[in-house]
Amino acid sequence: MLVVMVVALTAITAKLVDIQVVSRDRFEALARQQTIRRVVLPATRGSIFDRSGRDLAISVPRPTIYADPSRLQSPKVRQRVAEKLAPVLNLPVPELIATLTKPKKTQFVYLAQQVSARLARQVARLGLPGVGQVADSKRIMPAGSLAAPVIGTAGKYDNGVSGVEIQYDDILKGSAGSLAYERDPSGREIPATNRREVAAKRGSDLVLTVDQSLQYLVEQQLTAKVQEVNARGGMAAIVEVKTGNVLAMANVDGPVGTVPARPARPGAPNRLVTDAYEPGSTAKVATIASALEAGKITLDTRFSVPASITIAGKEFPDDEAHSTGDWTVREILAKSSNVGTIKIAALVGRIGLDRMMRQFGFGARTALSFPNEQFGAMQPPTTADPSIMGSMPIGYGISTTAMQTLGVFTTVANGGMRRPARLVAATIDSNGVRHAAPPSRTSPPRRVISAKTAAELNELLRGVVATGTGVKAAIPGYTVAGKTGTARKPPYLFPYRYVASFGGFAPAEAPRLAAVVVLDEPTGQIYGGAVAAPVFSTIMQAALRLLHVAPTNPVGDDAGRSNQVTLPQAGSVANPVR
Repeated sequence: MLVVMVVALTAITAKLVDIQVVSRDRFEALARQQTIRRVVLPATRGSIFDRSGRDLAISVPRPTIYADPSRLQSPKVRQRVAEKLAPVLNLPVPELIATLTKPKKTQFVYLAQQVSARLARQVARLGLPGVGQVADSKRIMPAGSLAAPVIGTAGKYDNGVSGVEIQYDDILKGSAGSLAYERDPSGREIPATNRREVAAKRGSDLVLTVDQSLQYLVEQQLTAKVQEVNARGGMAAIVEVKTGNVLAMANVDGPVGTVPARPARPGAPNRLVTDAYEPGSTAKVATIASALEAGKITLDTRFSVPASITIAGKEFPDDEAHSTGDWTVREILAKSSNVGTIKIAALVGRIGLDRMMRQFGFGARTALSFPNEQFGAMQPPTTADPSIMGSMPIGYGISTTAMQTLGVFTTVANGGMRRPARLVAATIDSNGVRHAAPPSRTSPPRRVISAKTAAELNELLRGVVATGTGVKAAIPGYTVAGKTGTARKPPYLFPYRYVASFGGFAPAEAPRLAAVVVLDEPTGQIYGGAVAAPVFSTIMQAALRLLHVAPTNPVGDDAGRSNQVTLPQAGSVANPVR
């Protein structure tokens, strides 16, 4: 008997030595695992503001309800917890039971994310074992869907999904914290025990260059025009010439059935940079710039301009039939003559024209580097298709985004200096300190054309608005410079589909703002001068007033025209607003 007792005591002693000495660390870790609860404390996502500090996207507190299945191993307990929670969370009991039935080591499952404070209080009052709450937040847009494709969306876990939200996710999301505490067998925190908390660090705020009021007006005006002409969609942007700051970027979806045209919703692409199209006649500005810069023409150089021209076996007609005329460069651009522009391009050649278009930014992403931004398309300079010298000078056979097209006009308006577009003005860190956004390293300002060439183009573009195809872009009290564009969409089969556009800047004497308007597949009226130019006039006038830009022309019967460069014969061809 004594021997048995000695053996038993020896075994017990050995086991105790193993538990308390040899395997001490392992059992301590197991005990901590069973009694210590660690919770991730999510960081509050930084806000997004407009240039004046008005809220565009913010995160508001919304608790998340979770369960610890490791504390709910009894089927009866799971059934009771599910029956209590079901009416509060508005979830079926079987679904809740399935969520709570997890492997023994599972300590965290979501029951309801980002709920209201009221619902969170209802759950807390139930006092259910293994059910708890963590601080969380929900992303909201106080201005509704205003600038939604630009701002983008954030997901359930406060991560960026699209737009600026994903582009600057690392800045906005902050750093998560953690909380560790001791819990009883029911999973509830034991009072008066040690808590170890590492605070979450709030994400930085973003201050955009966008102006909320102007953005709203641009969206409304563009929506009205898209509805009026039953277009597939539309887009428009306004930028400051000297800074490149984007004041508005609007995307509009066209009417579908009984649903009217409307600003694009959250999650929609920012088509100003994600969609490439053949620009048509707005590209003629780059073509003429190449010839002026090379010294091949002056504004008064004359060309014999027939109604059509054949290049490498392909015919390229003017939009309207006319007798052969002796036209100056001024008249060619004001009338938007395809034939005249092709003849001007021939003086520069394929290589020179390609170089100029690329210097203006065609075929390259803008400095915005927006998510899913397109490069556009430029054919290689060594292309074997000789007819390219008929299509490329007039904006066919290449593709650009609307922001690339706008870049041509901001460059001309800026005296020949290409100024990169800019959408983020500053960040505000978690301590409330504002930091100005650094200049773009990938797209620094650089000279594209000489100041002399820019001034000559400025004069030509004033003529387009004075008496050419862009007369509907005129603004009372201001001199406007710009160019219309109307391009057939591939595959160029009847019934034809069109992209109508207008790009320009004002006041032409001392440019402050540039804008582009693009309408996709308008019906009835299809010319850029008829449908895009009027929208340009309205939104540009609002922007000039917003920035308190003084009028440059007297307000009277000839308002908006007195300082324009007028051409006696410009616009005399039928349908002058093409």
